[in-house]
Amino acid sequence: MKQLSVIAVLLASHCVAYSFQASQMAAKRTDFKPVSNADLPFKAGEKLQYNIQYGFVKAGEAELQVKSITERNKKPVFHMVGTGRTTGMTDWFFHTEDRYETYMDTSELHPLEFIRDVDEGGYTINRHIYFNQDDLTATDTYKRDTVFQLDQQMQDIFSAFYYARSMDVKGIAIGDEIHIPVFLDHETFPFILRYGGVERVELDDFSVNCMKFTPVVQEGRVFKEEESMTIWVSNDKNRIPIKLKSELAVGSITVELTKYANLAHPMRIYR
Repeated sequence: MKQLSVIAVLLASHCVAYSFQASQMAAKRTDFKPVSNADLPFKAGEKLQYNIQYGFVKAGEAELQVKSITERNKKPVFHMVGTGRTTGMTDWFFHTEDRYETYMDTSELHPLEFIRDVDEGGYTINRHIYFNQDDLTATDTYKRDTVFQLDQQMQDIFSAFYYARSMDVKGIAIGDEIHIPVFLDHETFPFILRYGGVERVELDDFSVNCMKFTPVVQEGRVFKEEESMTIWVSNDKNRIPIKLKSELAVGSITVELTKYANLAHPMRIYR
């Protein structure tokens, strides 16, 4: 039942393990870089709220916030917090509470600190990781004597969510891929998003023109098959995830935006 993780579903954290070489062979373009800081798709104060449906049942709620700009290692950083929980009958049978935090360098857009506290029906995961992006190391305070060597500058799974939003995708074509190296559970993975075109997404109260992406997943790990998850993000400067749908081995999960506040740029919606 771990696939019901409230925040992990939204962040697609189960989607990062895949053959990097095979993905490169299929891609048309993978050299996407972040936009300039003046055009970042988020700012301090941004808040996004989501409902999570498991089949026809509301299974949970999630909230993603850019809480503030603070300081780590004498550097200004964005402090992002993601929380999620099960609701209703799902909470009775499988209580889940997720909390993710990242402190992301405002200029380099790399994480300096990452916190993950997850309780899924009694199954817990606790991480508190400090990144040294210059020395290419990561240290988890829950494993005090262990320093993990990185082969390049890395994102954590939560900062990767914001880093992916910051990509300059001007000129992107169907089949192109965004590649982001991620350090998760003391291992490194390529986080890969494949572009699938533009679609209008209808929500309960409004609709939004969106870019469609498919995380490239490891077949048989959680989802039914490769390309069984789809993410729609607003086709504007905010790049807000509007909707996510994934087909699981049993049933499906749908995540939809319900509220938003303090966006970095105006968002065009249709009613």
